[in-house]
Amino acid sequence: MSQEKLVEIKNLKQHFKTGRHSVVKAVDGLNFDIFKGETFGLVGESGCGKSTTGRTIIRLYDATDGEVIFNGENVHGKKNREDLKKFNREMQMIFQDPYASLNPRMKVEDIIAEGMDIHGLAKDDKERKAKVHELLETVGLNKEHANRYPHEFSGGQRQRIGIARALAVDPSFIIADEPISALDVSIQAQVVNLLKKLQHEKGLTYLFIAHDLSMVKYISDRIGVMYFGKLVEVADSDDLYNHPIHPYTQSLLSAIPLPDPDYERSRERFTYNPNNHDTSEEPEFREVRPGHWVLCTTKEFDFYKKEHATTK
Repeated sequence: MSQEKLVEIKNLKQHFKTGRHSVVKAVDGLNFDIFKGETFGLVGESGCGKSTTGRTIIRLYDATDGEVIFNGENVHGKKNREDLKKFNREMQMIFQDPYASLNPRMKVEDIIAEGMDIHGLAKDDKERKAKVHELLETVGLNKEHANRYPHEFSGGQRQRIGIARALAVDPSFIIADEPISALDVSIQAQVVNLLKKLQHEKGLTYLFIAHDLSMVKYISDRIGVMYFGKLVEVADSDDLYNHPIHPYTQSLLSAIPLPDPDYERSRERFTYNPNNHDTSEEPEFREVRPGHWVLCTTKEFDFYKKEHATTK
């Protein structure tokens, strides 16, 4: 992983009006970077705004405020048709539901080749077919699957087709929006291992969105934890998992079951209470340990530094 920034999120906000005077702040002032070649995991409970973040980054939603800088350019700035086309090729998305994200009326070959057709990446039908067959084999399927329809495949196979579709235009950045949550546990590891293999082979950069912190730890280089539209903690995967600082992160980790019945019977789960925070000032994102950032007030920051700064 390089230290060259591919994506920069600056004060990103996504607010939705739900009535004449009511606004839901789904994403409320996010700041983080994603470096070339890394996997940045984004975790949190359902409804915390993580999927909305991914969809705003890729311009499925227009941002209410803030910037998304991709390869040095503002994603939400004014763009002509050619600029948008170039951007759409560079950034792709793998969706959560492999059943709903594939057009049931299209054959697999046409689903995968749709982006290639839009961007003119195959000079004729023979090259188009050859590229589709190559992509199918890349994701662990075979060329005979090209003439079938989505309903003929299992959930895991459909997600592989979705991955092949994303890869078809040779993107540099892929947003994986809970790509394994609709799959059986036995299939989840296969899909995650495939994503890791493709990243290694093609130099891809991922934003991996999920609510399962144990799976995110396995695939991610760094992890950001979201709570009600805000990032509360960002750190290297191992550091966050072994030394969580924010109480909400601690509560998420305490909920992960371990394959040890004796330990499970005796251990205490940590319940997060947002009312226990210092309210004397507005919290800011501060670096408690090298590369380990936490949303906190000055008072909380001093406490966290004392408790966690020297933890090995």
